[in-house]
Amino acid sequence: MKLILTFTLAILMVGCKPSERNEQSSVPVNSSGAEAFDSSGMAWIPAGVFKMGWAGGPQDETPVHQVKLDGFWMGVHEVTNDEFAKFIAATKFVTLAEQVPTAESLGIPPEQFANIPKDKIVAGSIVFTPPAQDIPVHLLKQHNMWGKWWQYVGGTDWKHPDGPESSIAKRGNHPVVHINWDDARAYCAWLTDRTGVKHRLPTEAEWEYAARGGLDGKEYVWGEKQQPGKKPLANIWHGRFPRENTDTEEDGDGFYGTAPVGQFPANNYGLYDVAGNVWEWCADWYAPTYYTESPMNNPTGPLQQDSFDPNDGQNRIPKRIQRGGSYLCTDLYCGAFRPSRRMKNTPDSGSQHSGFRVVAEGAAPEK
Repeated sequence: MKLILTFTLAILMVGCKPSERNEQSSVPVNSSGAEAFDSSGMAWIPAGVFKMGWAGGPQDETPVHQVKLDGFWMGVHEVTNDEFAKFIAATKFVTLAEQVPTAESLGIPPEQFANIPKDKIVAGSIVFTPPAQDIPVHLLKQHNMWGKWWQYVGGTDWKHPDGPESSIAKRGNHPVVHINWDDARAYCAWLTDRTGVKHRLPTEAEWEYAARGGLDGKEYVWGEKQQPGKKPLANIWHGRFPRENTDTEEDGDGFYGTAPVGQFPANNYGLYDVAGNVWEWCADWYAPTYYTESPMNNPTGPLQQDSFDPNDGQNRIPKRIQRGGSYLCTDLYCGAFRPSRRMKNTPDSGSQHSGFRVVAEGAAPEK
């Protein structure tokens, strides 16, 4: 989805070519030579078979089908601001949200670009902005209703997650946000270069398998009930979405926005925050019917040419998968903190609740 609220901003973002805008820094280089692969901070996800999907969910989560995967390493938590800052310091990479658009990067005629007010041509990203009035519950899930609570704000990026006046000074252990798919891929390439071991985004199947933590067929990563005890098990939305988010420990999970990683119990594979906190990019393109044709062994998703979102109508815009939900997820709106729930977004879209975690193809741990 393109999180753009005005026609002018739509011109700025639609058709954006992230690979061109990142041309000067999209392939980070580390000249110091490869370091030894360090699996600390990662969990080994053993090879296995599981049932992917959920019969009680949206149609694109069906049919439930059996998937067999090889083992892999996965970050125990989402990539944090401190970790991302090391990547930036080493590579001088510039995320898409930090780059001022040009006519060339947007792929539009120079004369059309010249007609855009100069104060609108600014680098920025999407910020959650609750509306002044409640939205009727039956309207919350309507397509494009998200425009009621998102706003493009200039000067917003991973270092300024809530707007230009905000800072990550005291959020080093929070997940990095305002990251698009290409930004996340560049971070993985940097780790690959440093270690000599391939680092990448997880496939959608790997992500769901790892998130389930061996609890095959359960609705939540911790079992059958959303909140089996009195204490929430994930950083999700509590209250009337999108205006009321109860952030007290007595009535909610204690966090209004992102939470430091690892604040909630890990799953059975030792992974934190695979439910809630921030959305996590996956490697796959999205297609609503892919589960009907997915191969059993190590599926990697459809081809780009087959990717589309039915909500876009006749506009077949390829989109990448995101998983895990975020601190904005509630059953009133998306309920996407379930391990089976699929989200899709254009790879050049970043927002206040978009992050990622990393997979590595290192050797299995010695027994």
